[in-house]
Amino acid sequence: MAQLTAGTRKQRAAHGKGESLTITRIFDAPRKRVWEAWTDPALVRRWWGPAGYTAPEIRIDLRVGGRYLSCMRSPDGKDYWSTGVYREIVPMERLVATDSFSDEKGNVVPASYYGMAGDMPGELLATFTFREQNGKTKFSLKFGGFPAGEMAALAKAGWNQSLDKLADLLIEEAAGVGKTIIIADDGRQDATLVRVFDAPRARIFEAYTKPELIPQWWGPRRLSTVVDRLEAKPGGSWRFLNRDAAGNEYWFHGVYHEVSPGRIVNTFEFEGMPGHAMLGIQALEETGGKTKLTVKSIFESVGDRDGMLATGGDGWRETMDRLAELVEREKP
Repeated sequence: MAQLTAGTRKQRAAHGKGESLTITRIFDAPRKRVWEAWTDPALVRRWWGPAGYTAPEIRIDLRVGGRYLSCMRSPDGKDYWSTGVYREIVPMERLVATDSFSDEKGNVVPASYYGMAGDMPGELLATFTFREQNGKTKFSLKFGGFPAGEMAALAKAGWNQSLDKLADLLIEEAAGVGKTIIIADDGRQDATLVRVFDAPRARIFEAYTKPELIPQWWGPRRLSTVVDRLEAKPGGSWRFLNRDAAGNEYWFHGVYHEVSPGRIVNTFEFEGMPGHAMLGIQALEETGGKTKLTVKSIFESVGDRDGMLATGGDGWRETMDRLAELVEREKP
């Protein structure tokens, strides 16, 4: 049941002036999990703040009239505190809360306390909504009362970076060891694959860069792979052959732009369809002996992306299964 106070209605009127900051995202996760990521302090600490920031302190008293207190720490170690009061709570549907800068004790302070513009209101009203949409979650945030111009632009950029981190957290949790997740939003020319391997990063990097290992995992099982060329270094090139049981041959080639244990960037082109190159960005992150592989593929058009997905979704998953079989059985 919604819990809306008279104070909330008065604040909406008071904060109606200024510029409205609105952002909408589609998260590839159930609404319950997105709600938890906003209301469970342990989860909020894992994504709160723009890129490069950490969240050493998150306190949440989730009830109408309850307060929250959060701290963002910048890459250079400066802490930024904020606080507010929950005015409306509809579980898994809606949150409304005030939002103010504060000190570490939760006392409200002006923006100038942190060296920001003096025309920033001392208190904003924030509304967050969560809606189911075909198994995903449509999330929206709205802040009223921002001064027009630079402050609103900076706030929007910071929130978008925070929501990117939240999306990464939800994807990582959905993947888990042994499951391949493919994210491909409608109307975009990119697709992202995520897989967590029970293996150190060095093993996966070797599988990507050693010619003798490529035939053991590259491509679906029904195809054999031959390495014609593999120069895993910036400016180096690669060329692989896939051959099926009937003897049909499929050649692929590309060029490496970056090669390091944490990141490989290369082009990919099927020689049967020249002129349709794709850029692949492979990021490898190791934590506790396990490695999350994130592969972002950027195509030249939405049509190219959709055509690849139509024929290659299952092939991508099977390829990742074969890679897991290789790297997880041969641990140092």
